[in-house]
Amino acid sequence: QVQLVESGGGSVPAGGSLRLSCVASASCTYDSRWYRQAPGEERLFVSAITPGGSTTYVDSVKGRFTISQDKSKRTLYLQMNNLEPEDTAVYYCKCTVLSGTELVDSWGQGTQVTVSA
Repeated sequence: QVQLVESGGGSVPAGGSLRLSCVASASCTYDSRWYRQAPGEERLFVSAITPGGSTTYVDSVKGRFTISQDKSKRTLYLQMNNLEPEDTAVYYCKCTVLSGTELVDSWGQGTQVTVSA
C-alpha cells in the first residue's frame, strides 16, 4: 500500500481559504481523490484528479475548490477558497494504484477543517 501524509487543515472564518496537501510514498497510477467526513456523516467524495490531469468535483465545491498535483513531489493538493461552515469536516486523501487488473486504495489519516460562521 501507498503511505499518505496529509497536512494543511485548520480553523478559518467563513470566506477564508486553506490549502491541503497529501504526500504519497509512491505514485498514484490510477487516480488521486479527496473525500470529507463531517461528524455523524458518511465519508463523501469531494474531488479527483487523474495522472493526466483530468479533474472532477462534487457540485457543492465547484468554483471554490481546486485539486492539483505535483508528480515530481508525489504531492496532491486541494486549494479551498470561499470556505463555508458546511465545509467543516475531516478531509482525507485517497490514492488508487492499478496493480495488474486490481485497483488498490490507500487512505491518509485525515486533516480537520473547521469553518466558523
